[in-house]
Amino acid sequence: MRKSIITAIVFVSLLSVLSVKAGNIELRSDAPNHHVVVPGDTLWGIAAKFLKDPWRWTQIWGLNREQIKNPHKIYPGEIVILEKTQDGHRLRISKEIATVKLSPKIRSEKTGISAIPSIPAAAIEPFLSQPIVVDKNGLENAPYVLGSSDNRVALSTGDTIYIKNLPESQGSSIWQIFRPGKALKDPDADGQILGYEATYLGDVKVKVFDNISTATITRAILEIRKGDRLVASPGILFNNYAPHAPELPIKGRIVSVYGGVTEIGKGAIVTLNKGANDGLEMGHVLAVYRRSQARTLEGQNITLPDERTGLVFIFRIFDTLSYALVMQSTQSIQILDAVRIP
Repeated sequence: MRKSIITAIVFVSLLSVLSVKAGNIELRSDAPNHHVVVPGDTLWGIAAKFLKDPWRWTQIWGLNREQIKNPHKIYPGEIVILEKTQDGHRLRISKEIATVKLSPKIRSEKTGISAIPSIPAAAIEPFLSQPIVVDKNGLENAPYVLGSSDNRVALSTGDTIYIKNLPESQGSSIWQIFRPGKALKDPDADGQILGYEATYLGDVKVKVFDNISTATITRAILEIRKGDRLVASPGILFNNYAPHAPELPIKGRIVSVYGGVTEIGKGAIVTLNKGANDGLEMGHVLAVYRRSQARTLEGQNITLPDERTGLVFIFRIFDTLSYALVMQSTQSIQILDAVRIP
């Protein structure tokens, strides 16, 4: 939709304010007086310009538990202003449209601009629908690939394939292909298996639903083989939850990193051994801590105090596991590092 700009309007919209007091929320020493929101900004990124702890954004705006799940929307063009008060500082959001000298021709602008997200959506969108965590036999009864008409072993994008046990009543024609993957074990529970991370292989579009269905591989990131399993595509599950700390104590560990690397930095996707059963929610922020040891002059190993090495943002939850995006890292993060309330 487009609208003509006929008049110039100047107004300020105060969403919410809360004083920033010493000992409560610390401002950055180089915090600006204001920031103009631009496309590509995130709540986390804007908060990081003003605060030493960006995850405390929701405390600044005084959001309650329900509002955290549906935070105030902030749009490009609005201005985040830092104001000094008698008892500290406060932040507010204003929207100002400067006076414009109109020319005889009509000017127009686009409306329907999207609100900025909490974190970079592009960094996690592939992980919102894949990979998935399943039980040991979670894919056993799923539809599976029979193969192709020419009996090739490896199948890829553009190939026509045949599928067994695809339900004819299934309304969606878009399916994902998975292969049973590695077991995810809980290091704090004697290696108990929490689930299996099914490996995402690609997407197919079903052309004919039947006892033996016909489909086309529309995307293949790994080779697809006979016996690989299909799951209906859930679509994008992204919710723009504002960053916030859990209300209950959480003590968990990083049990896996996507991509198989052993050292983890900002932007990496990690798997935690805590999930919905432990009270985790999308939008929760946890701090990462490393436990180290040192050897005394007498030759004894002693445990050093835990050292905070980063922050992670929870964006996808399963019963016993969750996926998180590393938002900050002061040094390399490793598998088995601890996570808890910041």
